[in-house]
Amino acid sequence: MSEYQAVTFEQSGAVARIVLNRPEAANGMNDTMTAELADVAARCDTPATKAVVLTGAGRFFCAGGDLKAFAAASSRGRFIKGVADDLHRAISTFARMDAVLVTAVNGAAAGAGFSLAVAGDLVLAAESASFTMAYTKVGLSPDGSASYHLPRLVGLRRAQDLMLTNRTLPAAQALEWGLVTDVVADAELGDRATALAEQVAAGSAPSHGAVKTLLAASSKNGLEEQMELEGRLIAQRADSADGREGVDAFLGKRRANFG
Repeated sequence: MSEYQAVTFEQSGAVARIVLNRPEAANGMNDTMTAELADVAARCDTPATKAVVLTGAGRFFCAGGDLKAFAAASSRGRFIKGVADDLHRAISTFARMDAVLVTAVNGAAAGAGFSLAVAGDLVLAAESASFTMAYTKVGLSPDGSASYHLPRLVGLRRAQDLMLTNRTLPAAQALEWGLVTDVVADAELGDRATALAEQVAAGSAPSHGAVKTLLAASSKNGLEEQMELEGRLIAQRADSADGREGVDAFLGKRRANFG
């Protein structure tokens, strides 16, 4: 884990764990963190990894962009574009990989931290967690996939509310709005995230990847196009080793042993 400066990465069997590790800076995103996040995301995009847990060190999940680093750059726009590009590369990899991303939101998630948190396939929030966009408060605009995910998760009106007023949502309200999958006690978050990742990792990663592909396509496809994609993907899965094993295990009344 010492190979990175701003994140930690470890692999235990089919489960990978990524920790945003700048607690002294509220896990704020600078160029080092986002470059490393893009690198570890690529490392997770392999058949050996079936689930990924992403969380933050210390009291914050991530307070967003590191404004001190932005202000110190000789060209703020170019610097921020580079940070955003690396963050977007990481989020794109997480979205396209077969492995399921479990985000464990251990504290405040602001700005790009909010964006990254809700980009998870499964989102667990500690009871003390909170969510705020915060971009317009400092004269900036959203990044990190927020303008893609938020309207789909909470609808246009609530996305406008979050982005334009910088409303802070406590974890319970984030659950009510559909931003997170579940809210758990602070002391239980780590164990719950690990257990969820292990549960997912016991399944078929390509099957989970197909679910991710279908859901991503559903917002742009018409009915017939989406059903054709469903038909093609389920046929591929039926011909795969995991598909054959899953059906045989069900008929044999035993637990499936996926690759």
